[in-house]
Amino acid sequence: MTGPLSDILVVDLSRALAGPHAAMMLGDLGARVIKVESPGSGDDTRSWGPPFVDGSDGERHSTYFLSCNRNKESIALDLKSDDGRATLTALIARADVLVENFRPGVLDRLGFSVEQLAELNPRLVVLSITGFGHDGPEGTRPGYDQIAQGEAGLMSLTGPSAAEPTRVGVPIGDLLAGMNGAYGVVAALHARTTTGRGRVVRTSLLASIVGVHAFQGTRFTVAGEVPQPTGGHHPSICPYGLFHAADGFVQIAVGSEGLWRRFAPEFGLDRPEWATNPERVGDRDAVIAAVDAAFSTLPSAELLARLDELGVPAGKVRNLEEVYTWEQTRSQGLLVEVDHAALGPITLPGPPLRFQEISDKPAGLDASETTVRTTHTAPPTLDQHGAEIRAWLEQSAP
Repeated sequence: MTGPLSDILVVDLSRALAGPHAAMMLGDLGARVIKVESPGSGDDTRSWGPPFVDGSDGERHSTYFLSCNRNKESIALDLKSDDGRATLTALIARADVLVENFRPGVLDRLGFSVEQLAELNPRLVVLSITGFGHDGPEGTRPGYDQIAQGEAGLMSLTGPSAAEPTRVGVPIGDLLAGMNGAYGVVAALHARTTTGRGRVVRTSLLASIVGVHAFQGTRFTVAGEVPQPTGGHHPSICPYGLFHAADGFVQIAVGSEGLWRRFAPEFGLDRPEWATNPERVGDRDAVIAAVDAAFSTLPSAELLARLDELGVPAGKVRNLEEVYTWEQTRSQGLLVEVDHAALGPITLPGPPLRFQEISDKPAGLDASETTVRTTHTAPPTLDQHGAEIRAWLEQSAP
């Protein structure tokens, strides 16, 4: 394996999405990730669907599971059995990182409290992800993404109106918690090079969503305003959002007065009462209606070309078929080809990072110089690597 974490071993005890996404990110960076699953059923997401895809093993494989478990090995362990606990103990003794997203107290009851983990492996970095935090009056609540989106205020900001709170189209709380967890792990691994000891990294779906409230958060904490949803339009910049062309949707971002001065005359919107952004935001509905009227007779391709000539940021709204067949997406290494044990060759969304050595090399670097790792492996079937992992533990026993 290659990548900046190629010398790191991760034991992934997590299931569903937040923890598996964090572990997958570490695997994308080159870490060896061993996913520990329950015998028989495996990770919860193996049964989440449809869609499912039939494999050569006679099993139905969930595309949800495939989305968050690339670059991992799988071993099935019953953690309530002596053999399961002994095998996990051997893995932990060799690991650099342990990822878990049990409810608070579950790992303790299995015999792997933080204190016990530190005794087993003082250099171990533990990533622990919960729904609402590890303590506090509601720290024991189970964490599911849509519930967290609602509780953490995100749904109150999303959708056409306050009467229709809307979830984000992906499980963003889980994904953010995974991302925060992964970067916390990398920081803890860096700190370990100085201290020689591991530490516990904690995050939650609640913390991760509140942590990206950004300007919406300071609207309340500083200005005392309770933000409301504004649909496809920005609450603090106008015009900035989704508009109707003759044959579809076009998005624009008139994010400065200089852009407005180029944009407005071109489309007959140069009015003195809209000279500044605060004035336009104050008269948002009228501005949006005027832009929509100006755009409504123009085909989107012509409109986007005119906006490009003006230097006004703009774009179309693509469905996922259009995204994954877009040459720009492919040029960024955002699709990877892997060989699945039961499905054969499949295409997965790829990692979002690329690395390049700082040097005097010319442009046009090959893939091995610009991607996170040179090759990727498919998400594993349940216990696909169990025998190999057990053999490795025996061979590497002290």
